[in-house]
Amino acid sequence: MSGVLVVDDHPTDRRLLAGILEREGFAVFEAATGAEALQLAETCQPDLILLDISLPDRDGYDVCSTLRASLATSTIPVIFVSATEAREDIATGLELGGADFIHKPYWRREVLARIRTHLQIGQLNTSLQSVNDDLLRLSNDLLDKQKRLEEDLKAAAQIQQALLPSGEVRPEGVDVAWTFLPCEDVGGDIFNLLQLDERHWGLYIVDVTGHGVPSAMVTVSVAQSLAPHLGITVAPGAAGAEASVASPATVLTQLDQEYPLERFDRTFTICYAVFDSLTGELAYASAAHPPPLLMRAGGSVERLEEGGPVIGLGAFLAFEEGRTRLAAGDRVFFYTDGIVEHCSPSGELFGEDRLVALLRRGAGSGLEELCQKVMHELTIFGNRRPPRDDISLLALEYRGGSA
Repeated sequence: MSGVLVVDDHPTDRRLLAGILEREGFAVFEAATGAEALQLAETCQPDLILLDISLPDRDGYDVCSTLRASLATSTIPVIFVSATEAREDIATGLELGGADFIHKPYWRREVLARIRTHLQIGQLNTSLQSVNDDLLRLSNDLLDKQKRLEEDLKAAAQIQQALLPSGEVRPEGVDVAWTFLPCEDVGGDIFNLLQLDERHWGLYIVDVTGHGVPSAMVTVSVAQSLAPHLGITVAPGAAGAEASVASPATVLTQLDQEYPLERFDRTFTICYAVFDSLTGELAYASAAHPPPLLMRAGGSVERLEEGGPVIGLGAFLAFEEGRTRLAAGDRVFFYTDGIVEHCSPSGELFGEDRLVALLRRGAGSGLEELCQKVMHELTIFGNRRPPRDDISLLALEYRGGSA
């Protein structure tokens, strides 16, 4: 039931309007003065106010202005009631916030039609306000969720950065440098250098399919699985026996069993190598990963291609293992396909040939400087556009056997 406040100092006119409305099922409140009208509007909160312009204590214009200035009554539609039809009076009422005018003497159909029209408008406005409030609430919820997501991504990126090589951990007689640029806040690439025993070191570089948090979660899991104390890279010995360093092919086989596609909905490529810092011997195997590049001190470049299929499909082929020996001044570069598949604006790929030529030109540079040169050349080649895939490069230079 809609409530209507009738404000008129003439009892007869007031009761006439009240009677018309009551017969139509409206709840009617009556006021004879402006002060009574303001009090009832505040306490009863009618859905509409019929307001006579001529009142004994203050005119209807002043009452309307007061209603509009109050937060509690500012949205209640006001229809002015007057015996005059002067255009000036009508314009003044509308300028002060009145919704409409009804002229005396009353015509029942007109009164009801105007009241119902403005009640419907009021209901639509209320519904619209409710929708706007809901949208504002949803917007605030989305902003809160976005903020939490950004905080989670920042934390995930910090965790991923913590799993990259530490400058404090490296073999004696070996230089190590790296560069990493995820295409999103967190990426699907991970690489590291692990001390397996006094002379052996594990090196790996991983590229999980996809980008963002789902792929980053798999990279973190793989990095944790490769930690020496978990038994994949260093096999625990039998009772009383020393632990033994697992071969690269054995490590890839175990990873393929631990990370089936059905479980993680992701596959990944990996190159894993075991390096003997005393002798310079390097054993390696790749699972569908771009082959590392071995650049000899004399300038020749070899592709270390031995390996097998991608991790996650169930090794239908055995992983082949390659072996080579590094001499002083030899360098090995492990990288992900984000480098060779980086595109120019015209769609041309950076390619392995450009990478090899760049590494040869930088033969006289230190590893850190060379990694920065690679990143600079990729930036120029792509016309400074952000990469479409994660970019990772891990470089190692052997200076000679450690004591």
